[in-house]
Amino acid sequence: MMNFNILTLGCKVNQYESQAMREELLRHGYLESENREKADITIINSCTVTSVSDAKNRKLISRVRRANPDGIIILTGCMPQAFPEEMKSFTSCDIILGNKERAALIPTLEQFLTNRRSVLSIPEHVNKYASFEPMTVTSFNEHTRAFLKIEDGCNRFCSYCIIPYARGRVRSKPLDDLKKEIEGLAANGYREVVLVGINLSAYGQGEDFDLADAVEAACAVEGIDRVRLGSLEPEQMTEPLVKRLAAQEKFCPQFHLSLQSGCDKTLKDMNRHYDSAEYAAIVDRLRAAFDNAAMTTDVMVGFAGETEEDFNASLDFVRDIGFAKVHVFPYSQRKGTKAADAPDQVSPAEKDRRAKIMGDMVEQRRREFLQTQLGREEAVLFERLRHGYLEGYTKNYTPVHVISDDASLCGTIRTVRLTELGDDCCMGVLL
Repeated sequence: MMNFNILTLGCKVNQYESQAMREELLRHGYLESENREKADITIINSCTVTSVSDAKNRKLISRVRRANPDGIIILTGCMPQAFPEEMKSFTSCDIILGNKERAALIPTLEQFLTNRRSVLSIPEHVNKYASFEPMTVTSFNEHTRAFLKIEDGCNRFCSYCIIPYARGRVRSKPLDDLKKEIEGLAANGYREVVLVGINLSAYGQGEDFDLADAVEAACAVEGIDRVRLGSLEPEQMTEPLVKRLAAQEKFCPQFHLSLQSGCDKTLKDMNRHYDSAEYAAIVDRLRAAFDNAAMTTDVMVGFAGETEEDFNASLDFVRDIGFAKVHVFPYSQRKGTKAADAPDQVSPAEKDRRAKIMGDMVEQRRREFLQTQLGREEAVLFERLRHGYLEGYTKNYTPVHVISDDASLCGTIRTVRLTELGDDCCMGVLL
């Protein structure tokens, strides 16, 4: 039987979808290649969040074709869906499928094997009648936590973002399907599940359920000890929602609240749906509701029209919040978005300078956060044994290293006293 590789770029949602495709291929008798460079069939699950992402997609396609001159290349994911007209020039790919065509993967592949005719199939999102794409995973390769996609699409249309065009409008996984899938993951030994989505906070929009219902359903599954959330839009973390989350003992108090900028003028230009004062109030609400909660975020620098004064306002705000971790990145003009054609674009050199300043500051705040964790006794889910250390995470996603060579502890939750700072982690001892 033919073998395959799946190469995934981008977010946790893409990782989930790749795993679903992997399981579907295995169910139909295809074999996973033991060689990560060569296979009869290579599926590239693309990301298109920035123009840099598209460049990575193209580079990966070229590399795969050089390594597999006679192999079948299937391109899917966000890039084909966002830019369907451009896909006609991707002649190195034998099959190109949009984000709605994962269910068509096997029949399309088998049709290609029969007639060897290239396929380009990218149906538009018909948003008025869109429903959540049925998809299930039972494992997550060697991970000790499982990602579970429960939401797709976004209705926000931030001025820099192409994702609503690549993913369509908000759709949500039915609660019964969610619970059944988590029960399967628990039966396969997973102790922690991470609920993810394109706009996760919008889960249940237009339905009679919401994100708290999803968390409660997940926490009710026997065998699951931890339930964590992926990236969230902050203004949707309402007081009633937070109260319900705080009532769940299995819920992990780590919140990745997408910020993008701490400057109100820039937030308005980005078409974000909150200002800095509202964001700070939401952080205060979460910290009041959860003991030892960790706040993480993404911050963009050098957005179109961002002045030095705007940047400094953002820098001060991020410093004052005291995030546990921040992903800092320079703004990248994204064709097809409003911001790409905005005036007063910031030069690449200036964006790099601001990214360095912001990055240095948040790294210091990161160390300060890790320092606050020392002396605590925390439950740690160990994920791997590497270089003489057990590596794992606390409930608030603090990385922990324990000196050990006991691989049997991987996948278990053990109490650890955090004793000293390591390299972007806390060192600890088993209790």
